[in-house]
Amino acid sequence: MDLRDRFHHAAAWLEASPAELAGLVSLLLGGMALTIYVTVVPRGIPLPDVGEPHAPGDIASAAPELIGEVTIHVAGQVHRPGLVVVPIGGRVADAIEAAGGPTATAELGALNLARLVTDGERIVVPAIGEVPAAGDGSGDVVGAWGADGLLDLNAATAADLEELPGVGPVLAGRIVDWREQHGPFVDVGQLREVSGIGEKTFQSLAGLVTA
Repeated sequence: MDLRDRFHHAAAWLEASPAELAGLVSLLLGGMALTIYVTVVPRGIPLPDVGEPHAPGDIASAAPELIGEVTIHVAGQVHRPGLVVVPIGGRVADAIEAAGGPTATAELGALNLARLVTDGERIVVPAIGEVPAAGDGSGDVVGAWGADGLLDLNAATAADLEELPGVGPVLAGRIVDWREQHGPFVDVGQLREVSGIGEKTFQSLAGLVTA
């Protein structure tokens, strides 16, 4: 008996037509497939936990202290002594680089190059063999420089004066000569009497010196 005969025999035994038997077989196969899908196939794959979503301003508000700049006075053995601007979070090494980098005679080992800088401070890069002031030269009294970061015109040497912005060897020498000829400065405004110091240069120096 072949498969077709077996099918017709089963239909007669079940008192059903061949078409009804075929529908019943299809229904049974469909039910078995659904059972296998529900019990065997995973219903879903767990997703990794990525935490709570961030609002657009969360990142900026988390570190507001890293936004902005600070102004530092770098003096001593650097190529461009004077005022420099570095980002907040910058370090002593960054301020020195902003001032043109150290000279060949700079003693960088005397400084803590990794220290974070603060707005308005003064960093002095000493020369080799020079003893730096306590606190690695940022805001301490160093020669003619006061703790307030101002240069005393009456105690400054020509080398000290050259650390001021816009003051080269010639102008520094003229300031020293004026002091020797006229006596100590009694007022910062007397810098206007020095040959070569116009109003623009005076305004750039007035906030950095004292008499």
